[in-house]
Amino acid sequence: MEDTESIEKGLLLEAASKQGDGFTAFTFPVFCEEVKRISYVAAPMVFVNLSQYFLQVISLMMVGHLGELALSSTAIAVSFCAVTGFSLLYGMSTAMETLCGQAYGAQQYQKLGILIYTAIFCLILACFPLTLLWLCMPKMFIAIGQDPLISQEAGKFTLWLLPALFAYATLQPLVRFFQVQSLIFPLLVSACATICFHIFICWTLVFKFGLGNFGAALSIVLSGLLPNPKLETSVLSVCLSTLSTLYAIPEGLGAAASTRVSNELGARNPNAARIAVWTVMILTAFETAIVSLALLASRNVFGYIFSNEEEVVDYVRIMAPLVCLCLIWNSFEGVLSVFHG
Repeated sequence: MEDTESIEKGLLLEAASKQGDGFTAFTFPVFCEEVKRISYVAAPMVFVNLSQYFLQVISLMMVGHLGELALSSTAIAVSFCAVTGFSLLYGMSTAMETLCGQAYGAQQYQKLGILIYTAIFCLILACFPLTLLWLCMPKMFIAIGQDPLISQEAGKFTLWLLPALFAYATLQPLVRFFQVQSLIFPLLVSACATICFHIFICWTLVFKFGLGNFGAALSIVLSGLLPNPKLETSVLSVCLSTLSTLYAIPEGLGAAASTRVSNELGARNPNAARIAVWTVMILTAFETAIVSLALLASRNVFGYIFSNEEEVVDYVRIMAPLVCLCLIWNSFEGVLSVFHG
């Protein structure tokens, strides 16, 4: 009787392992194999995410050399629009990583088309109330005590960003659609073309056509309450732009992990999904250590990328350790947040 039960248990375990439910030890060879799978998606996605952040960062880099007013007004407008608009749309689009990823893993391809059209429609719909909010931005900033001159300039900049809001609402579902299928080449091509075009058009509009920070907007924090609003906003813009740009690396890792996990769960392979989670966390730890140390080592010079003002560069150097701490926290939080679905 005991032999019969042992045989039955053995058969059940064998059947479970064939279905992907068996337990696989997290050994070094398994880790290396999972690194290859994640890197195939993560490396291109890091570049794609960087190209999107670079659209704003390049604009700030060029506008920053026009003076503190141009840099501070552009920075506060970009920060406001990122928090209330672009980040909101990005967060809404991440639901597709779970839904589309599992549908693709389960080979339910018809659902992919339905999900992407629904996502685009919902995100564009969300753009209309956001547009009204952006139009009221100058009055809101002045009402809470922001510098009036910075508020007015930021408001003008925001008007030029409105078309980008609707474009972003269409872009993000398309990125998720290709990402969950590991179709990275179209994303790489479009990212390379966009960033090359943006550098040229931004330089032309800002310096050749004399449009200043409005040209930078066309090409794509409550700091005004501080004693020196132009200086403080400029310093914060450099720090926040650095953080947002470097955040693209763990964001790409998280996107790759989300694709792997959702695909494996859709294919009923929970053990493979577990291995993917542990692998990406180890990769994030290594990446965060390297990037934060490099940032700390270059704290005396990277401020010059955004501004020629010595005072701005000095304050950026003082803020560098805090930026490194924020980077470490954001990296782990960013990767872990993709597993909420």
